[in-house]
Amino acid sequence: MRNRLLTVSALALTTLALNLSVIHEAKAASWVATGSLNTPRAYHTATLLPNGKVLVAGGNGATFLTSAELYDPASGTWTNTGPITTARFEHTATLLPNGKVLYAGGFATNDLSSAELYNPASGTWANTGSLTTSRHSHTATLLNNGKVLVAGGLHNNATLSSAELYDPALGTWTNTGSMTAGRSGQTATLLANGKVLVAGGFGATYLSTAELYDPTSGTWTNTGSMTTARENHTATLLANGKVLVVGGFNGSGLNLGAELYDPALGTWTATGSPSAVRELHTATLLPNGTVLIAGGIGNTYLASAELYNPSGGTWSTAGSMSTARDYHTATLLLNGNVVAAGGFNGVAYVSSADLYAPPLITFQITSIVRSNAHDLFITWNTSGLTNFVQVTTGTVASASYATNNFMDLTNLLVTTATTNFLDVGATTNGPARYYRIRSPQ
Repeated sequence: MRNRLLTVSALALTTLALNLSVIHEAKAASWVATGSLNTPRAYHTATLLPNGKVLVAGGNGATFLTSAELYDPASGTWTNTGPITTARFEHTATLLPNGKVLYAGGFATNDLSSAELYNPASGTWANTGSLTTSRHSHTATLLNNGKVLVAGGLHNNATLSSAELYDPALGTWTNTGSMTAGRSGQTATLLANGKVLVAGGFGATYLSTAELYDPTSGTWTNTGSMTTARENHTATLLANGKVLVVGGFNGSGLNLGAELYDPALGTWTATGSPSAVRELHTATLLPNGTVLIAGGIGNTYLASAELYNPSGGTWSTAGSMSTARDYHTATLLLNGNVVAAGGFNGVAYVSSADLYAPPLITFQITSIVRSNAHDLFITWNTSGLTNFVQVTTGTVASASYATNNFMDLTNLLVTTATTNFLDVGATTNGPARYYRIRSPQ
């Protein structure tokens, strides 16, 4: 079903206060094919840019890749952009506060120490300072101070415990404290308190241990261990501050389930039972607070997906992609959809991409208040999850409310039942402004 759109008008000279009591319809989630990558690839990275496009670069296909391309959600197409200066896969990509993307390390015939920056404004790449240690299969985490923490990985087939920091202001790398254990294939999660949780991976053996990096002191300390060792798993920071870890491999099996890390207690507890065993999958936090797990490899290569609901610790199926894939990417778009791209299906590298449209959540608009010429406040009733609301606005000469009479204003991610936005097009003496509000996805 198409979701209903609530349409209201507001005169710039009038304060609008309405009890609208509009219920939006819910619809089931679905996967649909979207435009294919220009180059089949796996082991690549995907980064959501501030302009809403997705940058995919590097990886492995018929050869080590330097190519890069952009996905435009508006057209559903991929276009080539400037190539990276050095072919690389199993590297990291980090969106910096200045809007540029930092690519670091990776592998292409040997371990790489080089790093480079992508500039979305020009579509070009430029080398920046090199890592102090060449590495691949490491993690990279943007810290609250704007620096990037790189930790662990492989160097000459040996696991690394070393960590280093990239300073975007200087374009340089400096060593910071080393982890208590060498790891590759681990996860790194920035917690709400600004510390970084690193969990699992492979060292001398498969690891269940976890540790915390404190940016203030530049040191690592052990925290509670997971209930099972795992590598090639995923870790997702939930809205409640806990971290969901799913799947992976421990050397003897894949049926590792899922568990939660509680930063307040430093402990792990099992949570629900995923319907499939998998590693090398993706995990995406959706705007409604649930987590989408997709693809990977279990007893076979997987196209299936499932959802984790933190409110009850439950799992439900979430359809299937058009093809099985692991070593792919999944990126949350500004419109609340998720694009899964590339990967390997057991036979060949994949160029196809699929879009996941989350189910619409039923909610009730209770009031819309216009306080002045520019500010609009929206209030609604929800189940308490984080919601996605898309607002469009425009000036119309008639009451036809045709789609082309509206322009996209903004996307709002909210955690409370009240939010507001600035309508820069509204003027005190201007004509009526019309607003349409989409239900959360």
